[in-house]
Amino acid sequence: MTTANKKELIIGVAMLGASIAYLVMAYRVPGHDGIDAATVPTLLAILLCLLGLLGLLQTLSAFTRHAQAAESSSDTPDQPKPTVTEPLTVLKTLGLILLYVVLLGPVGFPIMTAIYLYLQFIVLTPVGHKIRHLLYVVIAVVTSGVIYLLFREAFDLLLPAGLLNF
Repeated sequence: MTTANKKELIIGVAMLGASIAYLVMAYRVPGHDGIDAATVPTLLAILLCLLGLLGLLQTLSAFTRHAQAAESSSDTPDQPKPTVTEPLTVLKTLGLILLYVVLLGPVGFPIMTAIYLYLQFIVLTPVGHKIRHLLYVVIAVVTSGVIYLLFREAFDLLLPAGLLNF
């Protein structure tokens, strides 16, 4: 196992450990019967644990496939090199998250979430693919509206309305 593979495995285990720690802290939030302040953190913690576990399993399966490919590639030296994730995409994503957090209060959840999702869709669109602006806008606006109404009506939790607060 190469050093890069070991680092990826360590990061996967650390993320799984962090999600389990978050789950333990979420269970310590006092709760009542039904949906309350502990519901969303508990759901998020469970989802984080599942994602961490899936990521760890995917990393392990990639290592085994890489090892099998390395054994079979000793016969054929002309194999394409694996693609590298562009660091600029990660920086753009971090910038969008920072902008979202800063403007969430003044602008409001529905507007900022729609803008964030639209811009994130553009950032995550592969370089060779056409950017489908109309589809991205529709998905972002509908998703933002559904989440806002779900929290407001079903969970009885108010998200910042910002500019839409009449």
